[in-house]
Amino acid sequence: METITLTNSRFLSILQLASPSLPVGAYSYSEGLEVLVENRTIHDRVGLKNWLDSELRYGSIRIDGAVMIRAIQSTNLADLEGLKKWNYWLSAFRDTQELRAASWQMGRSLLQLLGKLSPPITSISNTVGYPCNYAIAFGIGCGHWQIDARVGLLAYLHSWASNLITAGIKLIPLGQTSGQELLWELQGLLDITVEEILSLEDDHLSCCSWGLSLASMQHETQYTRLFRS
Repeated sequence: METITLTNSRFLSILQLASPSLPVGAYSYSEGLEVLVENRTIHDRVGLKNWLDSELRYGSIRIDGAVMIRAIQSTNLADLEGLKKWNYWLSAFRDTQELRAASWQMGRSLLQLLGKLSPPITSISNTVGYPCNYAIAFGIGCGHWQIDARVGLLAYLHSWASNLITAGIKLIPLGQTSGQELLWELQGLLDITVEEILSLEDDHLSCCSWGLSLASMQHETQYTRLFRS
């Protein structure tokens, strides 16, 4: 595997961009997990691991990651039309209103934050158009801060997995240590998924995420909810 050397500033930048404490509202979404726990499709750590494993191998998170990579490349090339195209494409790709709204809300929040941390980003983000998807905003941040695409993608996927494991800890419930063990066990698959996503051509951007779509649709009308819809 290729060895990538990060400067201190870029290493700190990607840590901040992928931090669970980033105020973008990721903690308020469960991506259908709340429905799956309520109907007992997922009821323990093994079930949660199997769900995350399937999503990383076949699910829509792969498409988000692939589009995020294209946002990095477009930012590096100052290809503003490319950013617009992929933002519109990703919005159209969403299967449910809930997933689309979550991506737009997090994207808006991240762009606002990036504009305050690094004002020149504002001139880029203003050309993308609103609403902006979270993967696009994340890619803009990586591109502007010159973070390697492979590093940015790994951080993006790790942040996604960490957020859903945190949701699982609350919902199932699981202990904090059990959650960390699960995140550790996913490291090998995260590495594999990064390499697979990096090799995807535009014409091969597809996924099998009907389970997520159905869970998200049900979550929109779930009677009692801890997480946002």
